[in-house]
Amino acid sequence: MEESSHQSPTYSNFSSPPSSPSSQTPFSMDNLLGLLRIKVIRGMNLAIRDVLTSDPYVVVKMGKQKLKTRVIKKDVNPEWNEDLTLCVQDPNLPVKLTVYDKDTFSLDDKMGYAEFDIKPFLEAVKMHLVGLPNGTIVTKVTPGRKNCLSEESIIMVEDNKVVQNMILRLRDVECGEIELQLQWIDLPGAKRV
Repeated sequence: MEESSHQSPTYSNFSSPPSSPSSQTPFSMDNLLGLLRIKVIRGMNLAIRDVLTSDPYVVVKMGKQKLKTRVIKKDVNPEWNEDLTLCVQDPNLPVKLTVYDKDTFSLDDKMGYAEFDIKPFLEAVKMHLVGLPNGTIVTKVTPGRKNCLSEESIIMVEDNKVVQNMILRLRDVECGEIELQLQWIDLPGAKRV
């Protein structure tokens, strides 16, 4: 994944499908599967890009959609605990995540990237698991050469919903990991996964 440094993007978070004519991507309920809520929990041991520290933020992309977290000042172990919600039309598209260091007078510095496949998560969602106790493990995704997982990722039931917890190791950088949690949101009128 080759991306050049850039100024901080000005994307906005949304929690429902965009419907205004100014939206980046036209969404129709005909091909919308549902919403993927990505909780960007925290960064761990992120790279230093300023003098002694960094001002990190995360950009999440899927297809033409782009969302970003807020900037956390002077922290290489930031805690965002921020929900970013993507509309899912094509489950084969990977979710791409890039961490940047916010700079005031120059281009923002890239602090690594990762991507992940949502297909194992959607397979668990398709099972329509209801009434299982909290903490019931549905499946596990193991780290490998084809994913950015730094450890085994657990897909489990929490509050009658399927969630996936993961820690991604950032690529193209000397150090850094990002902790995420995925949750699926069904929409009335959307295609079922």
